[in-house]
Amino acid sequence: MISSLTAEKLACARGERRLFDGLSFRVRAGQALAVEGANGAGKTSLLRLIAGFLAPVSGRILVKTGETESDDAEERGRLVGWLGHLDGLKPQMAVLEQLSFYARLHAIRDADLSSVLVQVGLARQADLPCRYLSAGQRRRLALARLLVSRRPLWLLDEPFAALDAAGQALVAGLMACHCGEGGIIIAATHDPLGLGNESLKL
Repeated sequence: MISSLTAEKLACARGERRLFDGLSFRVRAGQALAVEGANGAGKTSLLRLIAGFLAPVSGRILVKTGETESDDAEERGRLVGWLGHLDGLKPQMAVLEQLSFYARLHAIRDADLSSVLVQVGLARQADLPCRYLSAGQRRRLALARLLVSRRPLWLLDEPFAALDAAGQALVAGLMACHCGEGGIIIAATHDPLGLGNESLKL
């Protein structure tokens, strides 16, 4: 389990444009951080830096687990549960089949996948090919994948996108549960997380 994640003087550039510079923050176990800012401010890029998809121009990201603190991006990546704009679903695969694939990918052998689908409101769609899912249902399946991964560090890019009021309430409940169990959430969002969280403005 992660004790804390600390960013020290991060700088990020896309092409010739510097998105942010000298960015520092810390998030501890059980906390959520909402990353706010206008479109193009670098919210998604920050999440990608933390996940290890991008390398910072300067600065470092430290993750503390137990008594050990490391800035190794590969090690950090193994702790990350990612929810981005692209769902990565195979359209020909059924919902349960898709979730089973991700459970195997994350080497999770004891997951009750049917219960997870009930939890995210997709039990009736278990045998439905993903091509027939609505945008909101695809988002719910992405949430199910996040739960199955059992990763302690959730990086969420607009977690309420494409969801109706019931879906947004579901996300809020899942986030509260994750933090209650000692997980960490960093979310790029235009909407309040409703977790009594800290916020970071870019």
